[in-house]
Amino acid sequence: MRGFEIRNVRRSFPSAAFRAKLDLLLMLLEYFQMIDRVETVDLNAKTLTARSVVPAKSPVFEGHFPGYPLVPGVLLIETMAQACGFLVLAVTDFAAMPFLMSVDSAKMRTFVEPEAVLDIEAFLEHDGSGFAVVKAKITSQGKKVCDAQLKLRTMPFDQVPLGPIVKKRAEEVGLLSAIAASATTGE
Repeated sequence: MRGFEIRNVRRSFPSAAFRAKLDLLLMLLEYFQMIDRVETVDLNAKTLTARSVVPAKSPVFEGHFPGYPLVPGVLLIETMAQACGFLVLAVTDFAAMPFLMSVDSAKMRTFVEPEAVLDIEAFLEHDGSGFAVVKAKITSQGKKVCDAQLKLRTMPFDQVPLGPIVKKRAEEVGLLSAIAASATTGE
């Protein structure tokens, strides 16, 4: 279902509790699932590549900018953060949940329009003591889009009850398959 169709369905349910749950679903579907597919993971080199395709239409574009839709820079940073989070999950064998803590040295190099294919690369520089330092970059058609160094706070899943949700999302985007492929090829 597309967002518009879900909004129409939402109006037909009288229960406020049900509508609130549907609103959460809309937010996750429309705005915060930035990675379409994890392409590769190299556990030895501590790298990950992923791909995303910017949708042709999104409520985000209604205000950014009317008549000239561009992906907001903050969503590009979120895309890099999610790729880095998936990398940390892979390298640590899902031991802890990574949370974005800081964004350092971020550079936005060009605009991203609807339907752009984004190639994302993440590199783990340090992991330990409850923190990870990662670098990420996004390219599109071989051109640099943005890059940044990110710091992630990692918390054991017994302290953060998100394990099943994160594992399900990791499976949906192909992270588990990429990890298995890395293990069989020795990467």
